Amino acid sequence: MSEHPVAVVPGPAPEPGPAPRRGRGRGSRVLAIVLVATIAVGAYLWVTTVRWQRTATEWQDKAQGYADEVGSLRLQLDGANTELQAARDQLSTATSRITDLANEKAQLGDENVASQQVLDYQTQVSGAAATVASALGQCVSGQEQLVGYLKEADQYEPADLSRYEREVNALCADAEDANQALQQELRR
Repeated sequence: MSEHPVAVVPGPAPEPGPAPRRGRGRGSRVLAIVLVATIAVGAYLWVTTVRWQRTATEWQDKAQGYADEVGSLRLQLDGANTELQAARDQLSTATSRITDLANEKAQLGDENVASQQVLDYQTQVSGAAATVASALGQCVSGQEQLVGYLKEADQYEPADLSRYEREVNALCADAEDANQALQQELRR
């Protein structure tokens, strides 16, 4: 292998041109960093938005569930209030009926007492009337017998007739007293 010398040929000198800017490469880097940061922030915001949407949907579903539950509980409460009012009305009706029955029972008791008093009074009056009737019966019988004795007065001792007349008069006076007592009792 042989070595050949390399010849350098002078050529035209390069023309000096504008010097390369140092800021241009740096600006591209900054621009790239800003672009990457913007994409990262955009991606973060997109992920966050998707999560918020998912969370908002979950909360909305929960809120709807709670609203449905509240609606159901309100219906149950309305039903319970209706039943409670019906029970109160029934209680009021039952209380009123019990009061009426108690009053009726008291009146019946009063009527029974009054009936018993009337019965006792009637028994007492009947007893007094029986006494009067018996006494009047004895008086009438005694007078009839006295009249019979007087028709045949010559067969009896005058003292015996007078004594019998006093006895009959006493019987009739007792009958009259019993009758007066009965009349006073009936006036009460």
